Amino acid sequence: MKISAAVVEKMGDPFVIKDNIDLAEMGPADLQIKMVASGICHSDEAIRKGDASLGYPVILGHEGSGIVEKIGPQVTDFKIGDHVVLSFYSDGTCDNCLKGVPTQCRSYAKYNLSGVRANGTDHFKDNGKHVSDMFNQSSFTTHTVVNQRNAVKVDKSLDLRKLGPLGCGYVTGSGTVFNTLQPKPGQTIAVFGTGAVGLAAMMAGKISGCTKVIAIDVVEKRLALAKELGATQTINSKTEDPVEAIKALTNGYGVDYTVDTTGIEPVMLQAINALAQGGTAALIAVTAQNITFSSWNDLCTSDRKVVGVNMGDAIPQIDVPRLIEFYKLGLFPFDKTEKFYAFSEINQANNDSVTGKTIKPVLVIDQSYQPE
Repeated sequence: MKISAAVVEKMGDPFVIKDNIDLAEMGPADLQIKMVASGICHSDEAIRKGDASLGYPVILGHEGSGIVEKIGPQVTDFKIGDHVVLSFYSDGTCDNCLKGVPTQCRSYAKYNLSGVRANGTDHFKDNGKHVSDMFNQSSFTTHTVVNQRNAVKVDKSLDLRKLGPLGCGYVTGSGTVFNTLQPKPGQTIAVFGTGAVGLAAMMAGKISGCTKVIAIDVVEKRLALAKELGATQTINSKTEDPVEAIKALTNGYGVDYTVDTTGIEPVMLQAINALAQGGTAALIAVTAQNITFSSWNDLCTSDRKVVGVNMGDAIPQIDVPRLIEFYKLGLFPFDKTEKFYAFSEINQANNDSVTGKTIKPVLVIDQSYQPE
């Protein structure tokens, strides 16, 4: 099947929409999806510019939403016409998957970040030549084929254009809080960076009952939105020391939890230094930067913990519906971070993401789609 897709030909190249891409045939447990929309994530930009690589040429996108067009003979939980959000792929058979932690699937990197399908075959070809995929999905396309484990069925009454980022950015931030940190009501949390992931973490802290939910950024417009979405306090780290400001807000103790979404070395250290005794810092940005502790003893004697979290330790089929329920209740208004762009505007949308002009750009791929 010939489809249109946004292709990055070489490292650092802009996206080019090509109309002659060959889509793989469906396997027995696969779904063919007509894409409606896709969020743009900072991970897409990291691969485009070469901070990470799946091999080039490559079709990116991993926050897709769409409508099931075809199903394989082994598919039992989906039917043609279902609306779905797409996320990462896990096999469901390894020991970690069976423990209920698919983000730690033993073959996670092979399935999602090797540039080929889970079975090792090409997902896409251009004039017979291999084109790398992402997350066994590649949502910057008019159509794609995914395994049923990539998909989460959603209510047809919801606007599919808004929902794609639930499969990565929003589930990563919120899952870090709900699944990994698990704050108790009355505890405190500070989130460094108020992009889509940070705001999702912040809203999850509010839902969890944290009495102090502190947002830190350098952009006042984003801090104003953070306040609107539930931050109890905001700190502009361009004008004040966030560690001192956090301690001033917590009787000199620091907070129980911090989440860093920036991946910037001094900011990651601030997230650790802002912890109270016994506190935990979750460092969740994909970054090439390193951190050096000024004193390991400071970490040990204060019983502080530093953890990395992949995809919010999420089970998409559980976490995405949970976020949608919070959204319906008005507790997780993620769509306030989004801005729609036409598919043809992908380079502008990506640039607006990189510069911070738009928190969560969403490409509307099917312009004919209308919410039911």
